[in-house]
Amino acid sequence: MLTVAPALGTLPAFLPCELRPHGQVDCNWLLLKSVPHFPAGAARANVTSLSLRSNRIHHLLASDFAHLPSLRRLDLKWNCPPAGLSPMHFSCRMTIEQGTFLAVPSLEELNLSYNSISTVPALPASLVSLSLSRTNILVLGAPSFAGLRALRSLFVDGNCYYKNPCAGALTVAPGAFLGLDNLTHLSLKYNNLTAVPLGLPPRLKSLLLSYNHIIRLGPGDLANLTALQVLDMGGNCRRCDHARNPCRECPRGFPQLHPDAFRHLHRLEGLVLKDSSLHTLDAAWFRGLDNLTVLDLSENFLHDCIAKTEALRNLTRLRRLNLSFNYDKKVSYAYLHLAPAFASLVSLQELDLHGLFFRSLHQTFHPLLRLPALRRLRLQMNFIDQARLSIFGAFPDSLSYVDLSYNRISGASARRAGGRGVRLPSAGSPGSEDFMPSCTSLPFTLDLSRNNLVSVQPEMFARLSRLQCLLLSRNSIAQAVNGSQFVWLTGLRVLDLSHNKLDLYHHRSFTEMPRLEALDLSFNSQPFSMQGVGHNLSFVAALPALRHLSLAHNNINGLVSPQLHSRSLLALDFSGNALGRMWAEGNIYLHFFSGLTRLLLLDLSQNRLSTLVPSTLDTLPKTVRLLRLRDNHLAFFNWSGLALLPSLQELDLAGNQLKALSNGSLPAGTGLRRLDLSCNHIHLVEPGFFSRAAQLRELNLSANALRTVDPSWFGLQAGALTVLDVSANPLHCACGAGFVDFLLEVQAAVPGLSRRVRCGSPGQLQGCSIFQQDLRLCRDEALSWDCFGLSLLAVALTLAAQGAVADWVYQELRVRLEERRGRRALRLCLEERDWLPGRTLFENLWAAVYGSRKTLFVLSRTDRVSGLLRAGFLLAQQRLVEDREDVVVLVMLRSDRHRSRYVRLRQRLCRQSVLLWPHQPSGQGSFWAQLAVALTRDNHHFYNKNFCRGPAAEPS
Repeated sequence: MLTVAPALGTLPAFLPCELRPHGQVDCNWLLLKSVPHFPAGAARANVTSLSLRSNRIHHLLASDFAHLPSLRRLDLKWNCPPAGLSPMHFSCRMTIEQGTFLAVPSLEELNLSYNSISTVPALPASLVSLSLSRTNILVLGAPSFAGLRALRSLFVDGNCYYKNPCAGALTVAPGAFLGLDNLTHLSLKYNNLTAVPLGLPPRLKSLLLSYNHIIRLGPGDLANLTALQVLDMGGNCRRCDHARNPCRECPRGFPQLHPDAFRHLHRLEGLVLKDSSLHTLDAAWFRGLDNLTVLDLSENFLHDCIAKTEALRNLTRLRRLNLSFNYDKKVSYAYLHLAPAFASLVSLQELDLHGLFFRSLHQTFHPLLRLPALRRLRLQMNFIDQARLSIFGAFPDSLSYVDLSYNRISGASARRAGGRGVRLPSAGSPGSEDFMPSCTSLPFTLDLSRNNLVSVQPEMFARLSRLQCLLLSRNSIAQAVNGSQFVWLTGLRVLDLSHNKLDLYHHRSFTEMPRLEALDLSFNSQPFSMQGVGHNLSFVAALPALRHLSLAHNNINGLVSPQLHSRSLLALDFSGNALGRMWAEGNIYLHFFSGLTRLLLLDLSQNRLSTLVPSTLDTLPKTVRLLRLRDNHLAFFNWSGLALLPSLQELDLAGNQLKALSNGSLPAGTGLRRLDLSCNHIHLVEPGFFSRAAQLRELNLSANALRTVDPSWFGLQAGALTVLDVSANPLHCACGAGFVDFLLEVQAAVPGLSRRVRCGSPGQLQGCSIFQQDLRLCRDEALSWDCFGLSLLAVALTLAAQGAVADWVYQELRVRLEERRGRRALRLCLEERDWLPGRTLFENLWAAVYGSRKTLFVLSRTDRVSGLLRAGFLLAQQRLVEDREDVVVLVMLRSDRHRSRYVRLRQRLCRQSVLLWPHQPSGQGSFWAQLAVALTRDNHHFYNKNFCRGPAAEPS
């Protein structure tokens, strides 16, 4: 059963879906074959959004959604895809019963994309957004959208193209959209259309017709769309030499765009004409487009036109211009010439010129030098080998980013570069983004990564003192840096030299940059791998502003400075080295990090560490807040050593070889807030291991060998956790497994509880959700078949018991409440009589408890309660928390000296909801009268006001 708790609470954790804020229910990727059912009541009334994406629902019935009165958003994408779009290329056909969606008068958004439907179903007038993309709908007529006057967005993309083939094209009848008075966004991409559909709604603001076969635009095709703001006509007449997918070559002499094709689009802000085989630009096309801010002309044949066009002269509001991949076939030019008309683009902020194939960067940009708003200039993949970088010093201060990556620049000289290949990028250190800041917020960045630089010469950066971020990664720089290479860059703050071959030998390296804050020297391992060659890291102490340093993945294992010193460094990434070998060399490197007096973040992942004794931890800076030790070989960790790091808040031990958490516990004084123990081999945790860590909030135990999760591990700390990840463990789903109850109690902290937390045993449940266990296969010896749960008024009786208790329920309780009260009879719902076959016990139990007026628990003992009965208790308590409804009534069939604390507390708070069955016949009449009152009156009336001051108390 699928359900949502009232008042937008959490979903019952044994259900496969997830509840998101504001009544959003996510049932994606569950392989459901039918729309799940919502139980009656306030629970389903609050469902506003239901996502059933990527299931196997092939049949939709009129009753599927009629019980969801508040549903506004419904996503059914990817349930029955057309054969060409199916990953397995199987064919299916979705059938929709008449009136299915008309039964949801509140529906505003509907997504039926990627389903094999051939007609538009009847839809409610409330609909605002409709997606029918990648379906088999090939005819759109006036009846298709009749009555949808509120519709604002319509997507009908990809119903006839190479991945979803059809015999012809999508047919749009004249006036098919005219009744859509409020339609503002229409997308008809990838449909083999050969003309702009007639009779489009005049209020359209966005029209997407790309990748059809519209090779002619006449003066009247768009004339009535005077409100249009975005028009995408790209890919209708393609240049196939640049295509990455099946392509129909543009016929010779096409496209044919009439000079007045766009004349009436005075409000147009964005125009896409990419991949249209344009050789020239007609100035008439842009006449009257005074509001145009974005123009995409990429993937055409405009290389010659760029040098002489006048068509751009009046586009004074244009902010973004894309001219990428307008190269001539098999031609690489010495220079790129820009027409003088570029100087009139006074509002231009972004210019994309990559893929134009020219070799030299000298006189190229003179028309751009006086553009006051230009911020981003992209020039990658042009085969540039000669670059006078100082030209960027002549640009206005507005220029903040120049991208010259993926070229062939080899230095400041004019000589041509050889055919050096670009190396593939290597995998970075996990979480390295925490250690090296981004350049996005800095005023000026130059990206020279992935070029052919073998050395850095000072004259390369003449007149670039304004530069604050320089990216030189993935070149072939093999020189020894000595403090003279970057003398012009006095204002540089971030320098990326990763993936090179730098020789770190001089003590003055990088000291010519007094404002340098972040330095990335990762993946420069070749010099460190040379046997017998020493390396000097003393330059770190001479960089007064350095905050972030990466020496990661250099295979540093010795012959380096014995100690790092810095009074400014906050973050050091030393992952991917051989610190284990360094620390094994006596005391030479024992204090390697102790001179970093302000260090907060330290990454020692992938350092071949097999042990980490307290004396070693004691040498780390006392200021460290985050310590990463991922992917080492640690089979033992001395937890008491954490007391030596008083500032530590986050410890990452993922990917090691820890097998048990049994050597002590987390120390009481630790300030640890986050602990990652994922991807180890932990199968045992000692009771109380986490209980003393009062600040612990996030704990990751995923991907270990745990067969249970025991609340005794945490003590009182369990309730303080905000994250408890136990996914990917082989949990043993025995009947009444205690960890299920515990995870239900802390479910808000357990990510993916209903779907990612799965059973590892027994065999028949391996890989299944922990809530899919069938409790009828279980034997609850702890209860000795003495416990009963039952609910009153459409409520369930959980009969997992036998013997005298069962006789009392059927012969005494049922007879008294159902047969002897006449018109005042109370209806019981018994498992063997009333539970619906085909549903799991949990589904029936949840529906019963949440649909009941009262839930009556009949007990023969109270000291040990587990199994399905305990689940019933938890659900009843969930109703109390979510709905403020106390529905519990307890009946004890015999006096129990060892009553549970719960029963004793309930006797004090709400005595009349706890009854004892009198075995003397003289007292049974009074018992039945008291039970009738308890079952028919609200429990709020019974609370002892001297004790209850919470939400369950009756308002005064």
